[in-house]
Amino acid sequence: MIFADDHELTPEEKWNRATIANNFIFYKVMRNNPDVCRELLEILLEMEIERIEMYSEEEIEIDWESKGIRLDVYAKNESQAFNIEMQAADTKELPERARYYQGIIDVDTLKSGQKYKELKDSYIIFICLSDIFNEGLPLYTFEHLCRQNTTISMKDRAYKYFFIASNCDKILDERQRAFLNLVIGKKSSDAFTRKIAGLTEEAKKNIQWKRQYMEWERQRVYDYEDGKAAGMELGMEAGKEAKAREAAIGLFENGVSVEIITKSLKLTEEKVREIIEQNVTVKA
Repeated sequence: MIFADDHELTPEEKWNRATIANNFIFYKVMRNNPDVCRELLEILLEMEIERIEMYSEEEIEIDWESKGIRLDVYAKNESQAFNIEMQAADTKELPERARYYQGIIDVDTLKSGQKYKELKDSYIIFICLSDIFNEGLPLYTFEHLCRQNTTISMKDRAYKYFFIASNCDKILDERQRAFLNLVIGKKSSDAFTRKIAGLTEEAKKNIQWKRQYMEWERQRVYDYEDGKAAGMELGMEAGKEAKAREAAIGLFENGVSVEIITKSLKLTEEKVREIIEQNVTVKA
């Protein structure tokens, strides 16, 4: 994802400016410090977590026809599964991503022969810089409730959390507020955020990780520019098609035959007839 405020920066400049809000840095810090990740989960979910195991693979593939996913920070234990992502921009599809992630995690954690009751409690956590729901809340938590009576929970043990760092001044829990303040660039204010800040600086000194980031960033920019060019090309083609459609309709309404329209606009007869059938009311 290319953001309006950083797409002009070089990969080197982005690396030098990176904070824990950078999803690459966030992944490296959490993935390589399971105890820190567990503590962050305890802070965000306000629960005690005895232990976690960091998932050893970044990709989860279901089958060749299904969309695989890359889970930024994926951890689990005997009864729980957690996915945490740092989200710097609103991609306009985070709710759908959360839904898909939750389903994929369920498939990953329930083995053949196990009962559905053995599904792990699943927690999808997005740490967002901006308020993707635009309602001013510092935290949006979702679970399945009955529409007719919202006091009735489905109790499927599937939860989605969207923390909004830009609204963190409204959050009541001090440790959550301290972490979210760190995400938006404020100084660390307690022992945990000081540890995070220190691990962030250590991560940026790791030459191997820096090289990985450079390659990842270059590929990201390439994909963006390639997609942008493809989008422009598609847009141009769509524009040409729209003009041809308008011209065909206008010519037909002025009494020009399908054969002449076909030759004039260099369209197939089938295409011209399709345009006429869809857009022109033929008078009896």
